[in-house]
Amino acid sequence: MLLSMTQEFARQIYEGDGKTIYFPNSSLFPDGLRIDNVMFTIPGLGLEIYWYGFLIALGMVLAIIYAYKNVRRFGLEPDRFTDTVLAGFVGAIIGARAYYVIFSLDRYLTEEGTFDLMAALRIRDGGLAIYGGVIGALLFGMLMAKIRRVRVAPLLDLAGMGFLIGQCIGRWGNFFNQEAFGSKTTLPWGMTSKTIITELLPFYGLNYTAQRATDMIAHPCFLYESLWCLVGFLALHFYKKHRKFDGELFLLYIGWYGLGRFWIEGLRTDSLYLINNDTLKLKVSQLIAGACVIFAVITLIYMYISVKKNGRSFYKDSEESIELLRIYDERLVQSKRKSGKHANDKLDEHILVSEEDSPEDPDNGDIVVPDEADSSKDEGDGTVSDGEASSSESTSESCGDDDNDGSCDEPDKTDRDENVTD
Repeated sequence: MLLSMTQEFARQIYEGDGKTIYFPNSSLFPDGLRIDNVMFTIPGLGLEIYWYGFLIALGMVLAIIYAYKNVRRFGLEPDRFTDTVLAGFVGAIIGARAYYVIFSLDRYLTEEGTFDLMAALRIRDGGLAIYGGVIGALLFGMLMAKIRRVRVAPLLDLAGMGFLIGQCIGRWGNFFNQEAFGSKTTLPWGMTSKTIITELLPFYGLNYTAQRATDMIAHPCFLYESLWCLVGFLALHFYKKHRKFDGELFLLYIGWYGLGRFWIEGLRTDSLYLINNDTLKLKVSQLIAGACVIFAVITLIYMYISVKKNGRSFYKDSEESIELLRIYDERLVQSKRKSGKHANDKLDEHILVSEEDSPEDPDNGDIVVPDEADSSKDEGDGTVSDGEASSSESTSESCGDDDNDGSCDEPDKTDRDENVTD
């Protein structure tokens, strides 16, 4: 049945404890959905673990797992990739908080007008901006990629896929915090709560009355963005086998996410503003989203034309990538053998070099790849040395005449037996 958003019902919501969300335009959860932004409290310490932080961390973990499952397909060496991931993780946290603080600076000023650094550092109190997290992760990750000599384009492809996973899951933290909702709606999935009523009324320039509160049913913008990222991830996941160049998936990511964010941000009532006055209201995220879409479209068109002229070229097919992965696998095998574990001898033949053919340098322990000349030595497989070849050719020339007298004929078995001593 449909809930009746009567004045009495709106009054009950407004006077409640604020921990129940209702969907009055539909029969979804007729008694409301009880939520708490605290996931659990650690016994003995009194430390509260919030759903928001847990879901963001979960999204990051799943994104990293997905990236490691595909890192070799993009030609990247896992150890070096790990360094960029760790740097990106740190950059994401710093960037997300810094972005939010910069565009909400008035919230971190004391009564004397000085900046409250400690308040700005209290991430547990809330306030992380996704765009800031993406920017921070890219800056720190690319800096580490420069240091560790990791090819940036395929790295960005994996990063784009990871961002979609992280944003899809992390957005549900906004649901538990009752934030990132939009303007009024009559759609069936519109939601309301004490927090929504309290924040929507001032947005429309209204004071609370039970009659006015009956209209305060908002768009679940967090849900829109989560679903948008899920669709984008699935599309790019199945498309990645058909990509035309390194970096294409990242460009598609920023174009897709920017397009959705531009639309969703237009619905939100809690946006960060670059300019907010009676003359002009300019939302930071909409500006960045629009710029991302334009940049992605222009760059994709240019790259598609370039690929059509010059053909496809991927880092995973380069000699550098193949060599780095081969060395990585050799070291992995050597490490397993030294620790007494069985190596995975089913690795690709062009990557794995056996321990016998790859002696270790006694000075630094690095694996030495044998020269091609060494492989020409007699291994008992029918190959001969230069001296043996010369002797054989000389004998062949002296015995190869059709007019010879048979002196080069092979001695019979009796002659051979006589030459054998007891």
